[in-house]
Amino acid sequence: MNTSLSPRVAGLLTVAGTGAVAGLATGRPELVVLATPFLLLVAAGLALAVPPRLVIELELTRERLLEGDQTRVTATIRNEHDSGLELELALERSARLAVEPAEPIMLRLGPREQTSVEFTAAPLRWGVHTVGPLALSTRDPLGITLARARLGAQLTLRVFPREQQLRQLVAPSRTQPFVGSHVARGRGDGIEFADLRPFTSGDRVRQVNWRASARRQTLYVTERHPEHASDVVLLLDTFAEARAGATGTLDAAVRATATLARAHLARRDRVALVDFGATLQWLGPAFGTTQLYRIVDALLASEIAFSYAWRAVESIPRRVLPPAALILAVTALLDERSVRLVSELRRRGADVTVVEVSPLDYTPPGHGLTDAAAYRLWRLEREAIRARLQSLGIGVAVWDEKSALGPALEEVNAFRRSARHVLSA
Repeated sequence: MNTSLSPRVAGLLTVAGTGAVAGLATGRPELVVLATPFLLLVAAGLALAVPPRLVIELELTRERLLEGDQTRVTATIRNEHDSGLELELALERSARLAVEPAEPIMLRLGPREQTSVEFTAAPLRWGVHTVGPLALSTRDPLGITLARARLGAQLTLRVFPREQQLRQLVAPSRTQPFVGSHVARGRGDGIEFADLRPFTSGDRVRQVNWRASARRQTLYVTERHPEHASDVVLLLDTFAEARAGATGTLDAAVRATATLARAHLARRDRVALVDFGATLQWLGPAFGTTQLYRIVDALLASEIAFSYAWRAVESIPRRVLPPAALILAVTALLDERSVRLVSELRRRGADVTVVEVSPLDYTPPGHGLTDAAAYRLWRLEREAIRARLQSLGIGVAVWDEKSALGPALEEVNAFRRSARHVLSA
């Protein structure tokens, strides 16, 4: 603990010094006698001051939360001294972690006494938050000395982004020979009807379409599209963001990426993650719930960092970009480097779709005529970027956080069907 003199000591010494000086100056000893108790009070407080011995333990009710949830923090304080203490304590907070009660708590502990205090921690956004330590202060019985300390371990609270429910996903143009939920273009065992053809040697009896065979007086079999899985690569753009207060496009992009990861993994796709920006981080493609936890944990560390570095396609490891993968780039399209990266991927034959996190809610227009004209030009420039991407066969899903992600993906599927000849080029 750090021990210092309390603010009242200055007042006591001022009164005592004034009395002593006045007594010496006027030759009246009674003024010196009146000042002496103040000096004795300070001396007695310094003599009685004993460093407190406290043991603080912090415990979280839940260490993993979704955005918008809260957790209780229990602080156990034990006084290991033979004298009582009066404490003033508060749980340290940060800009992204609200704590209730916000005001310091006054507490009295008897000798060898133990008590518990509960706080409520409410994270304001996803991420890895630090809870604690406990900031406390105590005075000696006369209030002469003030001891301050930060005790208790720092606890880690992981807050996961809140996801949306998706019924529609971007349909991949190519699939992998694994059992999944996407209807493949090829023919094989499946559910979706593909075509009718005459019976040939080697066909199974269960493939025979008896109704068509009776109508045509010869055997016909039904061909179907199999259900396969796909490889999906999620590209998260961390070059730049638009921010208004405590929220920004990066927050929305992380939520969208987590939503897409969960939805594709639920359909038995292999999913990879690439965080491209000032630093390049990635997770290789994999299946299952374990991969979902790995992706979400990686997303919690996503941050915007200023950099002049250019990211070429060659900087992404080949094993992270399977040849027939569906690449979903989640970006606000605020940096030319991210636009060039997805364009280069498409020119190399990759199946690319852009999920544009709209920055319009975070960038309101100015009040002057010049600001309004500049804002219109900026929006026109964004439309030109979308048109440039679509001319390459890249579907662009424009999404703002106030709306559902599913309809934006459905519009992309409609574009991809109309631009099939471009995608297959």
